[in-house]
Amino acid sequence: MNLGQWIGLIAIVISLYILWQIREVLLLIFAAVVLATTLNRLARRFQRSGMKRGFAVFLSVTIFLALIVGFFWLIVPPFADQFQELTKQVPRGLERFNTWLDELRTRVPSQLTPYIPDINSLSEQAQPIINRAVGSSFAFVSGSLEVLLKVLLVLVLTGMFLADPQAYRKVFVRLFPSFYRRRVDGILDQCEVSLEGWITGASIAMGAVGLMSLIGLSILRVRSALALAVLAGFLNLIPNLGPTLSVIPAMAIAFLDAPWKVLAVLVLYFIIQQSEGNFITPIVMAHQVSLLPAITLISQLFFVTFFGFLGLFLALPLTVVAKIWVQEVLIKDVLDQWGGKSNRKTEFVIVCDELQTDKSAENHPNDDDQPISQ
Repeated sequence: MNLGQWIGLIAIVISLYILWQIREVLLLIFAAVVLATTLNRLARRFQRSGMKRGFAVFLSVTIFLALIVGFFWLIVPPFADQFQELTKQVPRGLERFNTWLDELRTRVPSQLTPYIPDINSLSEQAQPIINRAVGSSFAFVSGSLEVLLKVLLVLVLTGMFLADPQAYRKVFVRLFPSFYRRRVDGILDQCEVSLEGWITGASIAMGAVGLMSLIGLSILRVRSALALAVLAGFLNLIPNLGPTLSVIPAMAIAFLDAPWKVLAVLVLYFIIQQSEGNFITPIVMAHQVSLLPAITLISQLFFVTFFGFLGLFLALPLTVVAKIWVQEVLIKDVLDQWGGKSNRKTEFVIVCDELQTDKSAENHPNDDDQPISQ
């Protein structure tokens, strides 16, 4: 390697190191881009009805903020009351369960007694886990200021992107060589279309899950059915793991009414997720985003490992955008063109050789074709 190649290699390594150090900032910027794309889509709908761009953007942002405020207004107060009651009911339920186990020990044969669990021993074993969870909650509360600053950063960036999206797009395109800028602009169009398709499909699936959860929880007469349904729909944005997270508070609140409701809620959520996974999502996403289930799960594991919870929440849109860039740049522009010129040269040489052979055969026919001399 010459000096220029070494300098290029060192520059690439330094660039990758810098990108790794600012990966969280880049993820926040991407979250702002996704949010700006969503609000820009809504603003375009308002513009089609004759509304000016500025007022359409203002109305879109107002609707978004109203949805956020309404979400926390529906979720936080009921959960705070139910959680306070849950802290009182859970110890009582454990005492009843412990009493039932004591009665069971007196009725079963002595050989089976060691296999019956002891609530006291289980509580002692679970104490370190509880302490760790409490410590994590305190850490979360102490880091709430940092979370608030990140949210404000995303909102400010979203507003800037919405104000003049074409200007920021031109700046990004100019980072590429001049001969490739038109190609990058076309790739960005594909990313925008795919993100809009994902947002549309995810919104429909989220609404369907929330509506089915509300109907099912209302039939079971579970407390805070509306809040639980909204939470289930919101967590449905996280594939595979979101439904599992949404069933935990529903089962906990169902425990306040009767133990059998816990099993009923578990069955209800299982039916809802099976319906959403086998019917709703395939129909909605068929013409929006096509991702293999294994790719979705692998992307979630990858982004949650390197970026935390925000990476898990943005795993699907990140995968959608990454798929387009890999397919268009790496596959079509690099791998599909690899060796194309050399193959064409080889084919040209072969064709030329065949033409020369045919001409020589015409000029010098075989001796068998010659007339026999007398």
